[in-house]
Amino acid sequence: MEKASHRRIAGLLGVLGALLALMLAGAGPAAAHATLESTDPHQNAVVAAAPQAVTLTFSESVSLSDDSVRVLDPAGKAVDTGNPGHADGKANTARVGLNSGLANGTYTVAWRAVSEDSHPIGGAFTFSIGAPSDTSVSATALQGAKADGLVAALYGTGRTVAYAAFALLAGVAAFILICWPDGAARRRMQRLLMTGWTALLASTVAVLMLRGPYERGSGIGKAFDLSLVRATLDERIGTALAARLLLLAAGGVFLSLLVGQLGQPARPAARTGGDGDSGTETAEAAEEAELRELEQRAAERPQREARLGLGVAGLVLSIALAATWVGADHASVGIQVWLSLPLGMLHLIAMALWLGGLAALLVGLREGVGAQVVDRFSKIAFGSVAVLVATGVYQSWRGLGSWGALTGTEYGRLLLVKTGCVVVMVGVAWVSRSWLARLRSAPAEAAEVERAEVPEPVGVAAHSEDPVRQAQLARQQAARESAGRERGLTPTRAGLRRSVLVEALVAVAVLVVTTMLTNSPPGRVASEVKAGATAPAAGSSAGAAGAPAPQTEPGRTLELKLPYDTKGRTPNAKGTATVTLNPARTGSNEVHLALDGADGQPVDVPEVQLAFTLPDRDLGPLPVALTPDGTGRWNGTAQLPLAGTWVVSVQIRSSDIDQTTPTQQLKIG
Repeated sequence: MEKASHRRIAGLLGVLGALLALMLAGAGPAAAHATLESTDPHQNAVVAAAPQAVTLTFSESVSLSDDSVRVLDPAGKAVDTGNPGHADGKANTARVGLNSGLANGTYTVAWRAVSEDSHPIGGAFTFSIGAPSDTSVSATALQGAKADGLVAALYGTGRTVAYAAFALLAGVAAFILICWPDGAARRRMQRLLMTGWTALLASTVAVLMLRGPYERGSGIGKAFDLSLVRATLDERIGTALAARLLLLAAGGVFLSLLVGQLGQPARPAARTGGDGDSGTETAEAAEEAELRELEQRAAERPQREARLGLGVAGLVLSIALAATWVGADHASVGIQVWLSLPLGMLHLIAMALWLGGLAALLVGLREGVGAQVVDRFSKIAFGSVAVLVATGVYQSWRGLGSWGALTGTEYGRLLLVKTGCVVVMVGVAWVSRSWLARLRSAPAEAAEVERAEVPEPVGVAAHSEDPVRQAQLARQQAARESAGRERGLTPTRAGLRRSVLVEALVAVAVLVVTTMLTNSPPGRVASEVKAGATAPAAGSSAGAAGAPAPQTEPGRTLELKLPYDTKGRTPNAKGTATVTLNPARTGSNEVHLALDGADGQPVDVPEVQLAFTLPDRDLGPLPVALTPDGTGRWNGTAQLPLAGTWVVSVQIRSSDIDQTTPTQQLKIG
């Protein structure tokens, strides 16, 4: 019987090892988060004849859907042929054909794709045929770059539940194997294990079905579209979700072995004894004690071997499950992928040991575990927190890239919230350690409370049809259960349980913020993509950043002054950028840019870039092609297809290393 059990564990280890190797082999390094590098036709270009297709080139491979690239004429009508694909088989491109006979005017290209880190990205730009013209592209035509509200909420909830379920499944299993083997026989612990396994299975299936509508911005009804499910399975995140389902099948076998091997009562050691004369009593007692100790070790040996085998299998399973997140998220792209992948898995496993162990400890305290069990978990929790801090610092540095991104990007602000929650958890954990010290100092409370064996009602009375007797039996049963629960809940244990409960509630908030972090572009990427357009640069004045957007009057010239300071030492490092917009309305606008130094005289710079962004519609940045017109003077044409509050950004480089990007809002329409 024991050999068969060992063979099953060995087989489970082999399957898990093969799955883990397959998943890690497929999680190769990627260059960076996907950004749009170039387009054909170019942004704001004016072409003499209508092109046959529109081509977009990205910094890394992207996944496309049937409506990833849409081209709209000045009246808002779609003029593309649909079904975009990769140009010449290159995975980092997107191309869609155009209808023939397109008239002159300004056309808007709205695009949406999925980068290698599984996050949807989108944007828009314009080009003109013959000459620029006014355009009346409807706002709803560009809202497809955002996921449906209900789908996005359900998708985020599914990911949060998946994180929590993994923590519960891995953490409770580790708690049983390391801290409390007898817990495998307790019904409440078994329910925790099954709850984690079932929730992880259900949330994985839900995320797999919702992924297609989430990427394409469609409604909840598309969740049951099998074609979208098949398309998701062809993506990296789909492969990871499918691997997770296979691993959960292996996890079901692991749980059955865990409960089956450790949930059985240990075989009592054989007891020997006999009468002897008084002259040999001491020697015989010593021999008998030694024999009993050897027999006890022999009786416990199968359980120790089972714990060792199950521990190795559980570790491999946890690493493999963690890889299904890390291999399809931020850690799989960007810099130092070779290091971020293993550290990301270590971060998830440490999180599961701490948070899942808290749930197991709550149940264990209710069941009357001794101080020794709590002390073991306290050491594991301390080590987990140390690992979380070390790996979290590295992930923060890798994701942020600069101190400014900590407050200037959504990713950085969420990271601050998560850090605050973790600090609160550590503070509550310190309170829990004080309760643990009290528990150790009280020998009567520190010992584990044995389960009381209460005989069940027997005979006809247990199945009596007399309603009065049935009510009496129900009250007795409730009293027995209540007494059993309260036997181990002394005042010290109750205080420890309350502090652990608070710690677990804060942990839920940590999981929610973690899900939001994984759905947000890293701060390093957001800073590069936005190029300072979404937040005021350090060199811009507080008034320009906080002032309301100037209201324009269509047909009149608008002048914006943006103070700048690159912190350099050259004469052109500090001054004012003046942006003049005419006629300041939707459509084509003449743009004049003037750079004046601190003395009011025109200054030249090695590089200057001008762009417009409409954050409310996820439109832009739309760069303006500038033509030099003397020292510190440039001219160009800006296409502003929609009314709204735009952000104008001027990226100024005064030397090889000194650069800033002042921004200011303006209201069009």
